[in-house]
Amino acid sequence: MRIRAATAVPAAVSAAAAALLLTAPQSQAAAGHERAAHCAERALTLRAKAVTGHRTVLRVSVTNRTARACVVDRVPTVTFGGLDGAALPVPEGGTGGYRLAAGGTVYAAVRTIGDPADPEARRADSVTVAASTAHWGRTFGPGRLGTGRQVLVWEPVTTWWQPTARAADRIIGLG
Repeated sequence: MRIRAATAVPAAVSAAAAALLLTAPQSQAAAGHERAAHCAERALTLRAKAVTGHRTVLRVSVTNRTARACVVDRVPTVTFGGLDGAALPVPEGGTGGYRLAAGGTVYAAVRTIGDPADPEARRADSVTVAASTAHWGRTFGPGRLGTGRQVLVWEPVTTWWQPTARAADRIIGLG
């Protein structure tokens, strides 16, 4: 399985951004260019379930339960219990943030394996989904996912967050 490295923002970059904000003229600071903060993990609800009739495709969602918009990673982090690596983003280049509206829900689709009969298929006892690499995420067992006794995995991919489940499904090749 391919490995996806976690990304982090260096403290120096954060300090530089803060310095720029503090030195901006008042007229620019009050111009209404409000920037949403990163979502706190406790403010989010994560869900995951296999798509009916497609046990190798998971539909995941994240809901912002707060009254303010916040930012999650552009692509969910999806890992598989007992295996190295994470699902790769489709399309590539999934770094950056995604603004999640207050009370809003966004969706992604995860293809765990292209061909369930593949002799190189690995088997996982769980799937963990996180809205941001800084979060622990939520772990789902195969029974809760609806994938059978295990989750088949080989070169898994995940979509970027999408406004609807249908949009995520289309990207992964469903309906």
